[in-house]
Amino acid sequence: MIKYSREPNNPTKSCKARGADLRVHFKNTRETTFAIRKLPLVKAKRHSNGQGRWPVKSAKFILDLLKNAESNAEVKGLDVDALYISHIQVNQAQKQRRRTYRAHGRINPYMSSPCHIKLILSEKEEPVRKEPETNLTTSKKSQALRSGASS
Repeated sequence: MIKYSREPNNPTKSCKARGADLRVHFKNTRETTFAIRKLPLVKAKRHSNGQGRWPVKSAKFILDLLKNAESNAEVKGLDVDALYISHIQVNQAQKQRRRTYRAHGRINPYMSSPCHIKLILSEKEEPVRKEPETNLTTSKKSQALRSGASS
């Protein structure tokens, strides 16, 4: 089992998905994930597909992870329409090395910057409504004590 940097508040009402050593640029992926953080799942899936300029490869990888998390939620029996992205994180993975050949017999590194992506989807919990306050009748003696009058 992989350790996540943050555990969901209610594990029974949430699901996880992750991708390790993905060959997609870390910086682009981080910016894309920050744009969809805390969005409902339906909106997040539409976000990178719609109008606007997004790094295509990063958006594709994140969309695949969202679909994976959605299928995990269906297996767990969660309501897919009530899911939102409660946590999404992108970490740098180990750089992959290649080489490029330069003039005069020199060789320079040609590195790629892959990343790890972890996300948690949770169901929105409806807040419990506070019961309206009822005025309790107090005795004259206790009212006098509260007002500061001394006997």
